[in-house]
Amino acid sequence: MKTLFVHLVLLIMAFNVKAQQNSSYPFRNQQLNVEQRISDLISRLTIDEKIGQLKYNAPAIERLGIPAYNWWNEGLHGVARFGRATVFPQPIAMAATFDADLVKRIGEAVSLEARAKHDEAVRIGNITQYSGLTLWSPNINIFRDPRWGRGMETFGEDPFLTSMMGVAYVKGLQGGDPFYYRTAACAKHLAVHSGPESERHSFDAYASPKDLNETYVPAFEALTKAGVASVMCGYNRLYGEPCCASNLLLNELLREKWQFKGQIVSDCWAVTDFHAGHKVTANVVESAAQALKAGVDVNCGDEFPALKQALEQRLVEEADINRALRNNLNVLFRLGMFDSNHPYQNIPVSVVGSKKHKELAREAAQKSIVLLKNKQVLPLSKKIKQLYVLGPNAADVDVLLGNYNGQTDDARTFLEGITGKVSLGTRLEYRRGFMYDQMNKNEINWAMSEAAQADAVVAIVGLSTLSEGEEGESIASDFKSDRRDLNIPETQMHYLRELREKVTKPLIIVVTGGSPVNLTEISEIADALLFVFYPGQAGGDALADVLFGDVSPSGKLPITFPKSEEQLPPYEDYAMKGRTYKYMEQEPQYPFGFGLTFARFVLGELTSNSTLLSASDTLILHVPVTNQSDFKADEVLQCYVNTGESSFTTPLFDLKAVQRITLKANHSRNFEFRLPVSSLMNVNTEGEKVLLKGTYRLMVGTSLPSERSKQLGATEWKEIDVELR
Repeated sequence: MKTLFVHLVLLIMAFNVKAQQNSSYPFRNQQLNVEQRISDLISRLTIDEKIGQLKYNAPAIERLGIPAYNWWNEGLHGVARFGRATVFPQPIAMAATFDADLVKRIGEAVSLEARAKHDEAVRIGNITQYSGLTLWSPNINIFRDPRWGRGMETFGEDPFLTSMMGVAYVKGLQGGDPFYYRTAACAKHLAVHSGPESERHSFDAYASPKDLNETYVPAFEALTKAGVASVMCGYNRLYGEPCCASNLLLNELLREKWQFKGQIVSDCWAVTDFHAGHKVTANVVESAAQALKAGVDVNCGDEFPALKQALEQRLVEEADINRALRNNLNVLFRLGMFDSNHPYQNIPVSVVGSKKHKELAREAAQKSIVLLKNKQVLPLSKKIKQLYVLGPNAADVDVLLGNYNGQTDDARTFLEGITGKVSLGTRLEYRRGFMYDQMNKNEINWAMSEAAQADAVVAIVGLSTLSEGEEGESIASDFKSDRRDLNIPETQMHYLRELREKVTKPLIIVVTGGSPVNLTEISEIADALLFVFYPGQAGGDALADVLFGDVSPSGKLPITFPKSEEQLPPYEDYAMKGRTYKYMEQEPQYPFGFGLTFARFVLGELTSNSTLLSASDTLILHVPVTNQSDFKADEVLQCYVNTGESSFTTPLFDLKAVQRITLKANHSRNFEFRLPVSSLMNVNTEGEKVLLKGTYRLMVGTSLPSERSKQLGATEWKEIDVELR
């Protein structure tokens, strides 16, 4: 190992010497524009060198002093898979904050840590996978079905919320310099890609033109227009074409309609799927050629070396290779890889896990916690005499970290957070009580009777990445990391039922997970119920902050929680009919956008600048809000629209604007929403955006404006009708 380390250091020193020797090359000249520099570099490469630079693990070009670069790095909610980093809440939890500014700040923190870790990796000679500055995040696929194991990686079921959060994260990752990227973000996976995991390498997804343009691609359009550096194409087919060879996706939409100028990356070994899974090509040569011709620039996999044969067989031209290489080099130049001076070159390693980033992780976790029920038992007193904590998830670090995560030396489990919050005079006890997913073998279980003696019990149950995640990573799943149903393991339910029979004092149930859970029975058992997702390294402290009233809960569900999977269409069906809050006509257990606080917010009359509008107008809505409580608290105002009569189906509700507000105890403020009338467009059957004349109902509240929200205790919403001439 020592010999290898010395060799790597000497190799990097050699590259630095080469770079200095060749600094007279025009591509090293920062005074030239980037197109001139890229053209000069391409002109100096052999065909083999060019093809090598299209691989995700691009080799060094020693004669030009260019080191190897591995494009594959992950930054879903912190720098992933490369040791120590701040671990923020999983994206589905970020979405529950409904706070774009917060998500942007998280992106900034992740990119700073990625820069610092990359520079340190270079210094110690560890140029490898997951050490680079190209972060293949965010995942902006629509979480259309709760059974999808990777839904935790997304920002939920709504295209507007996904776009808002995705754009904020990209801006945070890439920074504000007009030329240089702090890190390069990647929007993935284009498109119509959200399960089943077991079939993703051969599945042919179908979405109607309306569903495609209304639901599945708006976030990709928003991120490309926001300047995202890269877009990753998915494994599946769409309308018979592999997504990484789709003319519709990669050319008609991405390059032509949205005018995307960045880089296209294949999902890893997706090009192999062309011949091995989808059976649309005969061999790897044809697959590589098809991907390149369609517009793929970086091949995550080992297929693009076959481009040499494809070139010899005239399946591709050198111009195709040059085009891809130009897109790749543009990203590297904008990352400052060929420059001796750029804005992001001196970020200290001390930013990794810094106090500021730890505080940000805690803030994000606090804001993501969703209070679903509270029979006036929360907040608890820190001076409670006897408190009992139960459940394997209470002391489990994995339920904090989610997937695509880094490692931290500062994770705070739920048990640790609670322990650090209560009085030293409190009798606090903890037992696992039950197994994650199998029945207890020991007939004697002290935890039940002990818990019955406490003044309050906190039972922490739910899912972990053992049972949901990406294909193959969840070792307790028998469904390729997807879920067959929405239930938590039966052993947990069995214990909760028994616990409710024995415990007469407040029973607070905390549920972990990255996807909707069947909470119908659990909500009846619990006196208070919270859903905490996978909240990151500060999840334990954040939960304690909420349980004991230092922070009022303010998270909102970014996805509908059905009563059971029986309310869902078939998993393989990508039609939106019956799915998400927009088209689900059955009553859910918990609606999209729902979440309670400790405060009592009251909304006044909703007014507008006009109720008679034309297409060029901006609709301005005003609503007064009063916090009629003794708690300073956050709330999330949500503005929905319902379109009147139409010749085609329009959403039951459609989220158009969001504001996270803070009000002191017993204070009032007026809030404003500004909506261009163009934002009221609908997508017709042909997939075209149209602005319909007629009546629109605007609704502002703190949850989805449904009867179910009202039943559950959400603030009653306010409505106003406007007419478009």
